[in-house]
Amino acid sequence: MSYQVLARKWRPRNFHELIGQEHVSRALVNALDQGRLHHAYLFTGTRGVGKTTLARILAKCLNCEEGVSSRPCGVCGTCREIDEGRFVDLIEVDAASRTKVEDTRELLDNVQYAPTQGRYKVYLIDEVHMLSTHSFNALLKTLEEPPPHVKFLLATTDPQKLPVTILSRCLQFTLKNMPPVRVVEHLTDILGREEVSFEEDALWLLGKAADGSMRDAMSLTDQAIAFGHGQVRREDVAAMLGTLDHRHVLALLECLAELNAASLLAEVATLAEQGPDYGGVLDDMASVFHRLAIAQMVPSALDNGHGDRDALLALASRFTGEDVQLYYQIALQGRADMANAPDARTALEMTLLRMLAFRPQGVPRPAQTPLPMTGQPEGAAQAPAPQVSAPQAPAQQAPVQQAPAQQAPVQEAPVQQAPAASVAPAAVQSAAPVTEVQPPMADEPPPWATEDVPHDARDAGFRDLTQDEPQTSAATGSAPAAEPAPAMSATGAQAPQPSEPVAAPAQAAAAPSSAMSRLSAAFGSAQPEPEPKPEPEPAEASAPEPAEASAPEPAETAAPTSAELSAPAQPEPAAPVVSEPIVSEPVMPDPVMPKPVEAAAPAPVQASAPAPSDAPSGDGRLNHAAWLELFPALGLGGITRNIGAHCLVEHDDGTHLKLRLDPAQSAMMADVHRERIHKALAGQGVVRELEINVGPLPEGLETPHSRRIRLLGERQLRAVEALRADPHIQSLEQQLGARLIEESVNSFEPDNF
Repeated sequence: MSYQVLARKWRPRNFHELIGQEHVSRALVNALDQGRLHHAYLFTGTRGVGKTTLARILAKCLNCEEGVSSRPCGVCGTCREIDEGRFVDLIEVDAASRTKVEDTRELLDNVQYAPTQGRYKVYLIDEVHMLSTHSFNALLKTLEEPPPHVKFLLATTDPQKLPVTILSRCLQFTLKNMPPVRVVEHLTDILGREEVSFEEDALWLLGKAADGSMRDAMSLTDQAIAFGHGQVRREDVAAMLGTLDHRHVLALLECLAELNAASLLAEVATLAEQGPDYGGVLDDMASVFHRLAIAQMVPSALDNGHGDRDALLALASRFTGEDVQLYYQIALQGRADMANAPDARTALEMTLLRMLAFRPQGVPRPAQTPLPMTGQPEGAAQAPAPQVSAPQAPAQQAPVQQAPAQQAPVQEAPVQQAPAASVAPAAVQSAAPVTEVQPPMADEPPPWATEDVPHDARDAGFRDLTQDEPQTSAATGSAPAAEPAPAMSATGAQAPQPSEPVAAPAQAAAAPSSAMSRLSAAFGSAQPEPEPKPEPEPAEASAPEPAEASAPEPAETAAPTSAELSAPAQPEPAAPVVSEPIVSEPVMPDPVMPKPVEAAAPAPVQASAPAPSDAPSGDGRLNHAAWLELFPALGLGGITRNIGAHCLVEHDDGTHLKLRLDPAQSAMMADVHRERIHKALAGQGVVRELEINVGPLPEGLETPHSRRIRLLGERQLRAVEALRADPHIQSLEQQLGARLIEESVNSFEPDNF
C-alpha cells in the first residue's frame, strides 16, 4: 500500500475529532440532533482549517445508514465511501475550474433527480468565490428553494467576493485559525501514534510556521520527519524552515538586560554567520518585547507560542516597564528605517545600540522584582492617606508660634499664646500679631509625624490661611532673601512699617496670596517682613487692612502704644525655630479664638527673629523650609535636578541628612545623582552623609518642583492682573472690543526659584 500523508491519514472522521472549531461543531451537532437542518451552509476561513473536512462530516451525518445523527457510525458502506471520496451522492465541485455559467447550468440540471444511493444529494462547492457573476445569478433560484432531497455545502477562503444575494441564502460559519498551542497539542498526539520521536521545541517551530493552518502543520511535520531521518529535532526543523533560531533573539535580549554593548555586537556577529533576514530579527525582537510587556503586567496571559514562556517570565523581571516600552518603539522605528540604511546589518546594530544609548544614563539595572508590575509604587497601598491640613508642631514643643510679623492686620481676635512653663500667656492687640520664638529642640521628628499633637496647640499657632489670601499685599511674597534684617526698636521689637488700608475689595482680591510666605517666616525659612503699624482703636478692625503693596524698606521706629510702653523689653532670640516645613495651601477649620483682653493689661511684644540664610538653620540643621530656599542655589541640572526637585527633607541630625524621593521618579534614581546632590550641598556649606529613600510623599508638603510650579503660576497671575489694570489695555477692550490672550503673557519678573 502506498504511503498516505499525515494530513489525509489523520483527517477528522466526526465532529468530536474536529480540532479548534468547537463553535461550529456545536451548532451543527444541535441542528442534527433536533432535526433543524438548513438547505445551504457556507463555511469560510483560511486554508487548512477544516472547511472541506467539516462538509464531508456533515454529508456523512446526513446519509449514514443508521439514520441522521451527529454521530455517524463510520463503519457502514456510506460512511466508508464518503471517507474514501467515492460516494455517488456527494458531488464535489471545484468552482475554480468550473467558473462558467454553462458548467453551473449543467450542474443544476441534475438537481431535480432523487439521490441514487443515499438519503440526500449533497453538493459540495469548494472555492465558491471563483464562480463568475453569471454563475452566481444562475444559482440563486435553486439555492433559495432547492428540492427537499438536496443540500448545498459551500466553502471559500474569501467570503468578501461572494454576492450578498448568495450570503443571504446560506447559514455562514467562520472557522478560526489554529493557534500554535492547539497545533503543538495535535502534533504531539499524532507523532505519538506514529511512534516518531520528537522534541517539543521543534513542534513549537512547526506550529509557528504553520501560521494558523493545521494542514500546513501536518505537511511540515511530514517534511521534518523525512529531513531528520525519522526524528523531529529542533536543529533540523530550524535548518529546514530556514528561519532564525529564537534563541538568538533571546540572547540579544540578555545582552540588553546586562547593558553590555560588547556582548551585543558579538551576538550580532554570530548571528550574521547564518545569513539571517535582519528585518525579521527586528520583527522577532518587537514581538518578544510585546510579550515581555504582557509578562510584566499580566503573567498569566503570556502565551507559550515559542515554548519560551518560562524564559520570558525570568527575563521580564530584569527589565523595567519603561525600558520595554522604549525598546519596542525603537525596534519598530529601526524596522521602518532599515530601507534607508547602508546595509541591513548596520541598521540592526545601530538599532540595538540606540536602545542602550537612549536608556536613561545612570539608572542601575533593575533587581529581580516580583511580577506582575501593578504600576503602583511599593507600599503606596499600605501608606495612610496624609491629612490635608496646616503643619502641626511636635508634641514636645510647648510654645506654639504665632502668626508671622509680615501678616497684615485682620478682623479676628488676637491669638492666645499656648501655655508653656517659661512663657506666661499675655494678651496682644489684634492689629499687631506677634511671633513667639522657641529654642531649637534636640531631636525633631519628620515633618509629617504630627498625628499626636493636641488640637489646641495646632489652633494656637495657625489660622485659616484661606481667609488671609485676599488681604495681603503684592510685595509680601516677593521680598528678596538676601535683604538684611530690619532694624530693631529700643524695646527690642522690630519696627513696623507704615501701612494703608486698601481702598476697594477688588484691589485686595487682585493682590497675590502671601499666605505661604507668612507661614515660611513663622518657621524661620524666609526673610521676615516689617510689622504693620498698629491701629489706635481695635474695635474698628472689622475691615481687613493689609500692608501697602510695596517692597520692604528699612525699618523705622513707630510710636508705641500705651500697652507697648508698659511692656518690658524682650531680648532678641539668637536663632529662629526650625521645626516644620512649608505647606502649599494649609486648609483648616477656623479655630475658636478667645475674646480680646483689655488693653490695660501689659502685653509683651516680640519682634520676629531674622530668617535663616539660604542653607541650614541657626543650629546647623537643615529643615524642609530651608531646603526649598536652598535648592535653586545648588546649581543642579538635568536628571539630577529633576530628582532633587522631587525630594523633601525627612530628617537631619547635623551629620546625616535623609531625603525622601517621590516614587514616580524612582526609576531615574542612581548613585551618580546622589553624589552630585551631595557635592552641591557641600558647596553651600551643608556637609552631611546624604541618604535618599524612595517613599510616598505626604500630601500638603511642597517639593521644590511643586513650589516652582506654584510660584510660576502666581507670577503669571500678577502679570495678567497688571495688564488688565493698565488703562491702555482697558481702553482697547472697551472701545475696540479687544481681548487679552492670557496664554501669551510673559512675566519679566526674575525666575530665581
